[in-house]
Amino acid sequence: MEQTLKNGNLIYDVGLHRGEDTDYYLKKGFKVVAFEAEPTLVAECKTRFKDEIAKGQLVIVEGAIAAPTPGKSGGTIKFFRNKDATIWGTVVDERASTYEDIGTSTEIIEVPIIDFADCLRQYGVPHYMKIDIEGMDTLCLKALMNFEQKPDYISIESDKVSFDKIEEEFGLLTKLGYVKFQAVNQVSVPGHKEPQNSREGRYLGYRFQQGSSGLFGSDLADKWETKEQILSTYRGIFKGYSLYGDKGKLWKTLPGKVIAKSVIILTGRRIPGWYDTHAKHGSAK
Repeated sequence: MEQTLKNGNLIYDVGLHRGEDTDYYLKKGFKVVAFEAEPTLVAECKTRFKDEIAKGQLVIVEGAIAAPTPGKSGGTIKFFRNKDATIWGTVVDERASTYEDIGTSTEIIEVPIIDFADCLRQYGVPHYMKIDIEGMDTLCLKALMNFEQKPDYISIESDKVSFDKIEEEFGLLTKLGYVKFQAVNQVSVPGHKEPQNSREGRYLGYRFQQGSSGLFGSDLADKWETKEQILSTYRGIFKGYSLYGDKGKLWKTLPGKVIAKSVIILTGRRIPGWYDTHAKHGSAK
């Protein structure tokens, strides 16, 4: 096991996008290491957070997290830039095809490969790690396996297609020492209210935007569940996915697509939403 220090005032934002989450973490008083593959989003955030970068409160790591080639460092990887929804950029061919199936278009660019384990060695293990990188979340979890210290809290975007992959995610989290879990519907995030007695940095009275990950760690309002309880929760969620999810039954026929798209238009959101899994380590206070 590698001995790398943990910084209780550090957060990893793995999937920076436009800085929706990083903005919150910085204002809470945390130092942030943020990761982003899409060059235009990197440039946008460098402008948005130029003062925080200059002060050393924010580091932006540019490129896509991917498995490094044994015996070789650096290099580039194919990245599918989504032209219609920047949140859906990915290095996973299957993900790109899924997003094209629901009406978006992509273009291929080359971006640098990031070795996530090297970043843990360089910047240290954070208090909280938010991971949302469209199909590569578990690669970050696997990198943590070789480190003695673990983040107190982790969140990942849960799989929406395969329950086997959900079970794999919880298997990895359990091996890493995470013992309590929550499933947070991201559609509900704009309604999150920061507790006035916040234990995660300073209280802000922050208003969350759609697309941000929302509250984290000890500020989460709902009850933490065991692995068995959270898997039961996800079985219910997957019943919704089987109809409305990215590869749900309604998307497979023309009438079904009309129904699914009509529901989205009427409600103004994707049904049944998408979920982040939050995990609490056994050593967390």
